[in-house]
Amino acid sequence: MMTTTDSTRRLGAAPDPALLDPAERMPVDELRARQLERLRWTLRHAYDNVPHHRRAFDAAGVHPDDCRELPDLAAFPTTGKADLRENYPFGMFAVPQDQVRRVHASSGTTGRPTVVGYTEGDLDTWAALMARSIRAAGGRAGDRLHNAYGYGLFTGGLGAHYGGEKLGCTVVPVSGGMTPRQVQLITDFAPRIIMVTPSYLLTVIDEFERQGLDPRASGLEIGILGAEPWTEQMRREIEDRMDIHAVDIYGLSEVMGPGVSQECVETKDGLHIWEDHFYPEVIDPVTGEVLPDGEQGELVLTSLTKEAMPVVRYRTRDLTRLLPGTARPGMRRMEKITGRTDDMIILRGVNLFPTQIEEVVLRTPGLSPHFALELSTRGRMDHLTVRVEARPDCPAPRRPAAAAEVAQAVKDGVGTSVEVVVVDPETLERSLGKLKRLTDLRERA
Repeated sequence: MMTTTDSTRRLGAAPDPALLDPAERMPVDELRARQLERLRWTLRHAYDNVPHHRRAFDAAGVHPDDCRELPDLAAFPTTGKADLRENYPFGMFAVPQDQVRRVHASSGTTGRPTVVGYTEGDLDTWAALMARSIRAAGGRAGDRLHNAYGYGLFTGGLGAHYGGEKLGCTVVPVSGGMTPRQVQLITDFAPRIIMVTPSYLLTVIDEFERQGLDPRASGLEIGILGAEPWTEQMRREIEDRMDIHAVDIYGLSEVMGPGVSQECVETKDGLHIWEDHFYPEVIDPVTGEVLPDGEQGELVLTSLTKEAMPVVRYRTRDLTRLLPGTARPGMRRMEKITGRTDDMIILRGVNLFPTQIEEVVLRTPGLSPHFALELSTRGRMDHLTVRVEARPDCPAPRRPAAAAEVAQAVKDGVGTSVEVVVVDPETLERSLGKLKRLTDLRERA
């Protein structure tokens, strides 16, 4: 596996401290004081200008003036996706409509979309944080950046685009899809950076190989990958097959978009949260109790500088834990997201996440990273089928043994039985953006 010390690529080394934003060099005590000042402003801004927040604060018996120290935030109510949907489309905005310069929205595939708005100041902040993130990933002014995140209402494409331009990169706005053209442009334009979902980057790598091209010979050196959970095994797969540094970026549209936190290329040890703009908590997803740093739970985020749509204790549903800073010592890290509370499959009383299947598949010889999950009903029991593609060089006689290895590893590691079917290469549907692993075919009463 390529590492930050033995790569033949030109690594974007740790930037000169003089090039960092002042907040990235800020002592912890100074950062906490800034957070408290900005948090108190956010709570007042939300209470005064968003009827939902006023009602929620009043119902919980709290007032913005009650927040005198950062831990006091735990007394305030959380916000969830349902709150945004109930106030669709613009009920969560805290500024007049004529101050909103852009709106983004979720896909709305499971109901009303969640809509977010940005003032001109919000867009400037977002671009600056994305530029900070790209620089932390190893990007530099003058780099060509191949942007394969989807453009439109999804925040990924435009967030990456304006961040790249803010840093001084040359942005190639490809968007997702048209995979042969992605390969052509990477080959012809020789970008140094690609921003894309990890699952779609695997599809691009497959297309390189299908065309008889060596993906390791491309000009790419850095992949900034996000918008879906992915594992360390996936990182190794991508780095080995493409000879790039694969680093994680995190965000969500309800809080801002990508650029809430970023993994630094010099350490690759979790994502530093840009705490001068976002205050993180980790809570017990059942009780709502705030957990101490180091314990795993659900990530909750409060915006500290958003004008158009402040968010107070937004429940992300992402599972992680908070860790001390390393590459940016004053900024806490969040552990790489490998599961969400709403992605969890409860199979015969056992909690199972798609990333646990991914870890097993990627360490099983002969199997590719491409797999799909089907949840169905057999008799009175739930049944999970894992369909996974064989690698092109996997002989047919090897496939039953590989399927048995995956099933046994899941049984041993997770504690439940699954059916594993190994299928021919390039037969499963490919992701062109955010990956959807699970299809629920269960019978409904």
